[in-house]
Amino acid sequence: MTEFSRCSKDAICAFKRYSTANDKQKLRRRLMSTLRIFFTFILILAAVCAASAQGTWTVRNSGTTEDLVAVYFTTASRGFIAGDNGFLAATNDGGATWSKYPLNTTESISEIYFRNEKNGYLVAGKLMFKTDDGGNTWKRTMIYRAGDFTKGTPEFTSIRFAGKKRGLIIGSIVNARDEIVDSLLMLTEDEGESWSRIPLPSKAEIFHLDFDGKDRGWIVGDKGLMMVTLDGGRSWSIQKTGVERALFAVDFRDDMNGFAVGGGGSIIRTEDGGASWEKVASPSPETLKRVYFADDKNGFAVGFRGLLIRTYDKGKTWELENSGVKGDFYGLFMAKKYGCAVGERGQVITYSR
Repeated sequence: MTEFSRCSKDAICAFKRYSTANDKQKLRRRLMSTLRIFFTFILILAAVCAASAQGTWTVRNSGTTEDLVAVYFTTASRGFIAGDNGFLAATNDGGATWSKYPLNTTESISEIYFRNEKNGYLVAGKLMFKTDDGGNTWKRTMIYRAGDFTKGTPEFTSIRFAGKKRGLIIGSIVNARDEIVDSLLMLTEDEGESWSRIPLPSKAEIFHLDFDGKDRGWIVGDKGLMMVTLDGGRSWSIQKTGVERALFAVDFRDDMNGFAVGGGGSIIRTEDGGASWEKVASPSPETLKRVYFADDKNGFAVGFRGLLIRTYDKGKTWELENSGVKGDFYGLFMAKKYGCAVGERGQVITYSR
């Protein structure tokens, strides 16, 4: 082989080595670029999924400046809000718009409750209204007779049904000086046709009632009061909560796991049906008025000064959410993919995911 041939061969080999190395660098750069694009896409997708899972809150126009205290949805589109001076309104579009219903009372409505899509109740001071057609019409129903109470006038606050026929409504007896003189529980065994009074172990003011199934129920009230029934509301006993402030709302997911909220940001939870209660830190010292779990893990609570908090871990920890409003909240309803909160001066926000 001539010297020229050897040089040519060496040059060709060197060129091939250079070309191969250069191709590898280009391939490596392309691969890194592709990986960057892929991981960027994954991060964007994760952010979108997280935002979708968290859902969004939207401020709505209720059409009133009355304080709103109660809210209930029978479907994702059909819902009701109510409050002071007998104000009642309904929506058929998930809360985007509201139409006032002319309820014949000036009593303030404290709770709306539906047993199913057709049968519902309004608790309004000393009155109760009932619907059998999904809220298209409401009629006043008798709970007690004149003369049944000699110490004062009943003011009802909350109602639940434990089974098809058995229902319970709670409240307080208020005297002429607007003082609470006794607690009040009425029970029906015939779908509300007749009611009888059931004695309670405390005379303190009581605010809210919740049932899980037919037998187990809980009532919360002033100074950390928690009462429980194991026989469908026929008898009650007091559970120790360790809370000194008023408890305004209680929500049980099943017969073991429950939650209550109240004054000064009080949050308590139980995993044993209320035999023991654990205090949970709140991200705000503001009073909480309602708590509602959308499922076993995800819960929400609302309170004063636009306070909205939520939990993702069965109520073990809570974090702030932006409600978009500053007024006090008084009422809350939540489902897995929709919800609504109401408050002072007609304040309404709706949730969707």
